Amino acid sequence: MMFDLFSDIFTYRNNVLTRIDPRVKLVIVLAALLAVVTSVRPVLPLAAFGLSLGIAAALRIPARLVALRLLAPLSTVAVLVVIQTFTLGTTPLASWEIGGWAVTARAEGLRQGLFLGALSVVLILGITTPAHRIFQALRGFRISRDWVEIAILMYRYIFVLLDRVNDLAAAQRLRLGYRTPRRSLASLSALAGSTIVHSFEQAGRTHNAMRLRGYSGTMPFGELPALEGRDQRILVAGLIGIAVLALLEWGVTP
Repeated sequence: MMFDLFSDIFTYRNNVLTRIDPRVKLVIVLAALLAVVTSVRPVLPLAAFGLSLGIAAALRIPARLVALRLLAPLSTVAVLVVIQTFTLGTTPLASWEIGGWAVTARAEGLRQGLFLGALSVVLILGITTPAHRIFQALRGFRISRDWVEIAILMYRYIFVLLDRVNDLAAAQRLRLGYRTPRRSLASLSALAGSTIVHSFEQAGRTHNAMRLRGYSGTMPFGELPALEGRDQRILVAGLIGIAVLALLEWGVTP
């Protein structure tokens, strides 16, 4: 499962999407996200979700990997949808009386579940673009060097911490640390504390190692080449397509 969740092996395949400049993909994805989260009808989010799944299938991405990568954010979205369905909006969908309390589901809150389309768009970006190319593209957009360096280090060392957590959890399981609910809670508390301590220790070791290798406060970033004509055409076509779909959903003819 850990390999399925975090492996970037599919980003190094040679296909139409992996050959597109990461700056182009970032702009198109941001435009698609903006269109999805501002949509007033379910058509565009559902279309984005269906198109993303179709792209994943065309690229022969295993369905298990797609499901696992969507599962974690979907659990958070599901909780928010349930809460907002019964607390936000004015358009009633259904009402129930529970223990003398009137509970009403509203359309505006339920519509937040359509953010599923936004999640699927980000998923496609993640399985067609290596992380280091995304960071390089962010520098190309003049994002703060400090923020990009922090993101790079976070991305690198989150896997170190995950390996550490996996080893500690395996040791606890061998010692029957999760045999009962009470012992499970104690084991999880110890695991969380050990992970925090290890993160501080790792930060110190990483800083010393970087200083020994000549780190002086900034990381070198190579300059990105100018966009090729093919990438420029893809960018224009993608933005026009998203704009047309958004206008059609809003009921305005382009």
